[in-house]
Amino acid sequence: MTLRLLGAPALLLVLACAPGAPTTEQLDAANPVRPLPEAMLGHEAALADLAEAPDPEKARLGRWLYYDTRLSADGTLSCATCHIPEHGYSEPRAVSIGIDGQVGTRKAPSFLNAAFAFYPETFWDGRAGTLEEQAIGPMANPIEMGSSHDVVESTVASIPGYAPFFERAFGDPIVTLDRIAEAIADYERTRISGNSPWDVWRDDEDTRAVDPAIPLGDELFFGRGLCATCHVGSHFTDSRFHNLGIGWDEATGTFADEGRFVVSGKDEDRGAFKTPGLRDVALRAPYLHDGSLATLRDVVQHYVKGGTPNPYLSPKMKPLDLSEPEIDALVAFMEALTGEGYLDGPPTIFPQ
Repeated sequence: MTLRLLGAPALLLVLACAPGAPTTEQLDAANPVRPLPEAMLGHEAALADLAEAPDPEKARLGRWLYYDTRLSADGTLSCATCHIPEHGYSEPRAVSIGIDGQVGTRKAPSFLNAAFAFYPETFWDGRAGTLEEQAIGPMANPIEMGSSHDVVESTVASIPGYAPFFERAFGDPIVTLDRIAEAIADYERTRISGNSPWDVWRDDEDTRAVDPAIPLGDELFFGRGLCATCHVGSHFTDSRFHNLGIGWDEATGTFADEGRFVVSGKDEDRGAFKTPGLRDVALRAPYLHDGSLATLRDVVQHYVKGGTPNPYLSPKMKPLDLSEPEIDALVAFMEALTGEGYLDGPPTIFPQ
């Protein structure tokens, strides 16, 4: 009877303070609202300057949800299981491992600097039209988090401690899948990398605190190395799909993974995958959608040979005349794109 007489905010506080559960104040202290990151070297704008800037309250809620293993079918996996902060929000494996140890076919792509993407499509094949779609896709994938969207929604709704924070983020405590997606996506949008050694050098090319190979790598990357034909902008990606010949079987005339073709149905998209951003790429070995190239040097050498010939090879793939020291300089350039500002870890306590 008492609960029926309480207003909504008071009721939420009572629910969040159930015996054994952390109080709303404790949760606030463990996962406070964070201001949006300021503009960093390497980016022309701050997050707050974007037309659709992330909301700090939603991002705070999304941080819990991103690290919450209860969103998986057996309570063992979260978004962070494969999108690991220390690895640039990718993973140190060739392909992802999901629920019950099931092995996937693709490596988890990084979403660093996704707020500044030229195009909204995500995943290697662009099957998700927004970061929100990407955020919830793995939850219902039977070999990833193994749950369903209905179960994820009901699971979060059944946790009383989440209600006050949904109210703060959305104006009322109602939990929906769309709100879960929006919160996680806004948290992901706050993961911005900048202030890398390359950024510092570009800001002041007279600096002496830089590997001498970086200026040469810069010249090659934006010049006859042709890297900047696809790796463009402050995030070093055109967010488009290109065939490099990875996974092509000459004997059968097929790809191990058809890539973008499965989404678009266009022959020219066979074996094409999204250009990955290069910031913090040195933390994400092995490389490409299938993790088939172990090192950055292997990646550069794949480009030097012009990719793997196949009927759908991108016309941007051309053999390059680069010496071994020049290959080393390109690797040094990419290693110098390792920045700061994005590292994070799970909150110490979660809503109960």
